[in-house]
Amino acid sequence: MSVDKKTKTILPGSTIGILGGGQLGRMMALEGRRMGYQFITLDPTENSPCGQVADYQFVASYDDVEQAKEMASRCDVITYEFENVSSLVAEALGKHSFVPQGSRLLFFTQHRIREKEALMELKVPVAPFHVIRSRQDLFDGLKAIGTPSILKTATGGYDGKGQIVLKKPEDAESAFQLLVQHDRELILEQFVPFEKEISVIVARRQSGEMEFFPVAENIHRNNILHQSLVPARIGQRVESEAREIGKRIAEGLQVVGLIAVEMFLTGDGRIYVNELAPRPHNSGHYTYDACVTSQFEQHLRAICNLPLGSTQLLSPVVMVNILGEHVNQVVEKIAEFPPNIKIHLYGKKGAKPKRKMGHLNVLAETTEVALQIIDQLKIWKKTEDVR
Repeated sequence: MSVDKKTKTILPGSTIGILGGGQLGRMMALEGRRMGYQFITLDPTENSPCGQVADYQFVASYDDVEQAKEMASRCDVITYEFENVSSLVAEALGKHSFVPQGSRLLFFTQHRIREKEALMELKVPVAPFHVIRSRQDLFDGLKAIGTPSILKTATGGYDGKGQIVLKKPEDAESAFQLLVQHDRELILEQFVPFEKEISVIVARRQSGEMEFFPVAENIHRNNILHQSLVPARIGQRVESEAREIGKRIAEGLQVVGLIAVEMFLTGDGRIYVNELAPRPHNSGHYTYDACVTSQFEQHLRAICNLPLGSTQLLSPVVMVNILGEHVNQVVEKIAEFPPNIKIHLYGKKGAKPKRKMGHLNVLAETTEVALQIIDQLKIWKKTEDVR
């Protein structure tokens, strides 16, 4: 066990435990192996994407405290690759193992109401919202917020799951009936008439040292991230303000590791924070090929208390997600790809529609050229980009 107990620096040769075995854990482990670390993961799916490249996988549910403790006993540091793992498990592990991210960050970010309230305490701009625990709360919320608005479950949900847009008040009852089956607590958010969606990923060490990755401009289709463009097509003022918001959140929540901050940018230049993710993020996949340090290496550096790496952008880039309906065409055409396309496939079984199976990073002189290259592949249909 190569651990400097005075500073909690986790040196190469140590073993890192990952709660969750998806593609984020996979790319984290691939970067960490290059750095000399070993990996153990816990995930309920056998032969998970991370399990395929880790030294060992515990096949167990995310709330299995005993299996998590057994994993932790073999590791020098524990991290998580997505926020739907149990905060109670993270809290239990933190009593006897080194979990630098802690459980407090999970407690906030895996519950939309707590997350919004924490952001408001930090004076971070968010869309007006109303907590919904009954039909009457919903009617009161609609009076206060109006429509269009979005009704969401407080927990769970990603890629548009667990949320319904209310275009008119008459939509509320059916949406309530559907969502309340999944969660007793809901949240009603005012719809933000955004011009662009952007995100910034902040890395922070235990010492407080921080680094910021370039702001990404994100394009969604059917509530699933389709493309991330870097540099984002925004002005310097917006870039600086987005970084400042990310800094305030990372400091205020005492982040160790990464925090991804998703934001709406309105036509008059205002920024509203939409969601947080306390881990590597889909909109940061571009960093793997286009930055000096990838988001995955940076996360490991932060939780292991190593100096943070440079986030310098080496090339304009567009990341495009490969969903289940795209993966066969991508594989069939890979021999025709120009050399400036980097392909990342996640090793998932079962290419279901809308399931993220991989992504491409397209490096070019400009993002406009990268977008043209993606169009020329004729894999992704030109459909309206809507959430």
